Amino acid sequence: MPGAAMAADAVTLGPVPALRIELQALSLGHRQVLHPLTLAPAPRAWTAIVGPNGAGKSTLLRAIAGLLPFDGTLTLDGKPWHAWPAKARARQVAWLGQNEAASEDLTAYDIAMLGRLPHQPWLAPASAADHATVEHAMRQTQSWDWRDRALGSLSGGERQRVLLARALAVRSGVLLMDEPLAHLDPPHQSDWARIVRGRVAAGGAVVSVLHELNVALQADTLVVMDGGRIVHQGAPHDPATHDALQRVFHHRLLILQVQGRWVALNE
Repeated sequence: MPGAAMAADAVTLGPVPALRIELQALSLGHRQVLHPLTLAPAPRAWTAIVGPNGAGKSTLLRAIAGLLPFDGTLTLDGKPWHAWPAKARARQVAWLGQNEAASEDLTAYDIAMLGRLPHQPWLAPASAADHATVEHAMRQTQSWDWRDRALGSLSGGERQRVLLARALAVRSGVLLMDEPLAHLDPPHQSDWARIVRGRVAAGGAVVSVLHELNVALQADTLVVMDGGRIVHQGAPHDPATHDALQRVFHHRLLILQVQGRWVALNE
């Protein structure tokens, strides 16, 4: 692969379904974590969910992924989430979780190949197209060179790039990622943003929970959360978005434009 950075070359995605959550309440144990909210990520757009620790960001994303029960509705193309066959659903919505568990003995290549399972008949071997897709995803994330190494032998950043390759290999219309920049150094964070832009250019919908505000400010839409509620949705350049960020972070940020890009600095 030419160059050292992760590539954002064109990909062909599956159908991009309309994903919508209308949540009334979500409780973990006896504590209500999320309060009434609605979110419908747009296709051809990157939505970044931000907010302080404990705002409910990851919980919301897990609810959107169908991983947590809640009071309300979750639909794909207007059809209830649980009415979709699991395999069909997995082809349309891919998930990259935070600190995700995976078999430490499997090779990086085999881990990435798991992203092709929703496309394969039961017990069928991987096709030539599956192998080509996995190689493309691993080259995108610059993890191809250690494809034969066991996942458990990789560093945190290397492991994260393999798990990202697995999610990319699904080639789903919707990609959900919870703290995908964990363990990635700044250059690879920039590469990740370029990959996201490639997905969006291909028509996909990307939703990510991020602590890195300077990366989140590159998204198309910021969803600002606090106290289990969405307090604002808007474009990163919108002054109202900046005001919402200032409020939830207790006015400890300085948000300004540098060389055409919005950045957040600690005051």
